[in-house]
Amino acid sequence: MVSERREFLEGGLAPLACDRCGTRVLVKKNSARHTSVQWTTDPAATCPEFAEAVAGGAVSALVDTCWTLHATIERAARDGELEVPGE
Repeated sequence: MVSERREFLEGGLAPLACDRCGTRVLVKKNSARHTSVQWTTDPAATCPEFAEAVAGGAVSALVDTCWTLHATIERAARDGELEVPGE
């Protein structure tokens, strides 16, 4: 059961660095619209967009996304760096 859960949570994750700041995350495209992102660091400490939001009073866990990282993931999917099921 534990190995199935681990596979569900971690299976298929690929390392990817943000095109802007180089912050590394683990990413899995579950479909063209659904993406799983696992941060390997504290985003507020490594991502300028998260750091700016936190400096402005936001709670890191409630920040919707880093739009630069989002664009990086979409570019990587288009360029074939990330596998997108069904494509």
